[in-house]
Amino acid sequence: MKKILIVTISTLIIISFPFIYSCNKNVTNRTADLPALNPSSTDMNAGTWKTMLLTRPDTFAVAAPIAVTAPNYIAELNEVKGYQKNATDEQLAKVKYWSAGGVLRWNEILRGLVAKYNLPPYQNPDGTYPIPSANNPFAYPLFPFANPPYAARAYAYVTAAQYDALVACWYYKNKYNRPAPYKTDTTITAYVTKSSLPSYPSEAAVLAGVTSEMMLLLFPGESSNIQQLAVEQEQAAITSGTATRSDITAGEALGKQIADAFIARARTDKAGSAVGTPTDWANFVTTANSRGETPWYSLETPKRPPMLPLFGNVKSLLIDSATVVSLRPGPPPSTSSDQMKKETQEVYDYVQNPSRDNIRIVQFWADGVGTYAPPGHWNAIAAEDFINLNFSEVRWANNLALLNVTLMDAAIVCWNTKYYYFNPRPCQLNPAIKTLTGVPNFPSYISGHSTFSGAAAALLSFVVPSNATKYNQMAQEASISRLMGGIHYRSDCSTGLQVGQNVGGYAIARAKIDGAH
Repeated sequence: MKKILIVTISTLIIISFPFIYSCNKNVTNRTADLPALNPSSTDMNAGTWKTMLLTRPDTFAVAAPIAVTAPNYIAELNEVKGYQKNATDEQLAKVKYWSAGGVLRWNEILRGLVAKYNLPPYQNPDGTYPIPSANNPFAYPLFPFANPPYAARAYAYVTAAQYDALVACWYYKNKYNRPAPYKTDTTITAYVTKSSLPSYPSEAAVLAGVTSEMMLLLFPGESSNIQQLAVEQEQAAITSGTATRSDITAGEALGKQIADAFIARARTDKAGSAVGTPTDWANFVTTANSRGETPWYSLETPKRPPMLPLFGNVKSLLIDSATVVSLRPGPPPSTSSDQMKKETQEVYDYVQNPSRDNIRIVQFWADGVGTYAPPGHWNAIAAEDFINLNFSEVRWANNLALLNVTLMDAAIVCWNTKYYYFNPRPCQLNPAIKTLTGVPNFPSYISGHSTFSGAAAALLSFVVPSNATKYNQMAQEASISRLMGGIHYRSDCSTGLQVGQNVGGYAIARAKIDGAH
């Protein structure tokens, strides 16, 4: 018999595309009716901003466009008019949808995919567990299992690639300065906010090209749906009057070339070996025993292999392996110490008589199976705030890339710490502890939620300093929710929060020299 997984969705703030949810999950569509992006600045100097991976914005060449007076370009303008004349209500609705911002929309879609694939595999009849395979993504178990470390890496690669692609896009916009179709031909309607932003290459097509390629790598089982969305975004750009066919063609090609660079990097970042081997798993136990500590073990029946035990070795997009080790905190209280007994008792006291407010906090921050994971929760928080700040597409990309590279680094440092100390969960030391939410299948110290939240709050406080108090309060609440839920000791939470803040400092240091801040 297979286990029955009970899945809840907590505060999902994403678009409910039919392909994302094949099972019955209720998702709040809070951003469907947003107005067109109306940036307070076009950030025309963004072509000079420091990129994440590319060494320079013109790494990939984009040929000069034909003149706006050329017969072929006149034919492209006529194509725009034809699409506008024959546009259906459905097509105009898609124009409205994408006009709210391509970076925002793709981030919502990515969160939905993480939620769909954040499901651990059932066990085999013999009690072992299958491992999802990128080489056979349609076979059970579906690839990927989008757990928190995988999710953090996915958000980071997609948004960093989008950022580099848009910096390159802005570089060529400045270089060629081709006006938007609605400026060249006043009979073309602008279904978006008019601006001085040049149209070549199209930022919509750059985003469609780079994002679709990155998502095909990360979620290969969604190939046809992702490609359909990319075509939809490009078509919406033409119908909106902001791009001609050659703007789209140049933009898509540029985006895909930049995606190829990120994909090549992703294939060598050690994430593919993060599952480890039975020998690795046994070594963690041996090392903990040699220290005289009680080692962690899986509390599932049958016991499940630990989640991505070698993820702490994954190559960061920002910091090197020596920095990862330097960010690893000192040890937790010894499992035989009075301090650990005190902390275990505190966990027991919390779960014995939880208040209504404590239960609310635990559930709000749970972000477990079937959700967009803790990194996605912070993406949703950031996106809601960014909507009100009138960022340009390239600034949206910059800020989300900084956030998600920080969250990936938080995952790397946190997982490096977890498997270095291999510390048991509270309910392992005291079986009378019954958690208010599930027990994660990896060691306790340090708290992942706390590390993610400390890093996110630090970075977002830099990006939106007026919200710093709010972000830090949210991080504190996310952290303490794991103690309230019976999942973590207080030292897991407080240390994780501090480590996350330290991780965030590296992204802030980079942001200060990237030209955007």
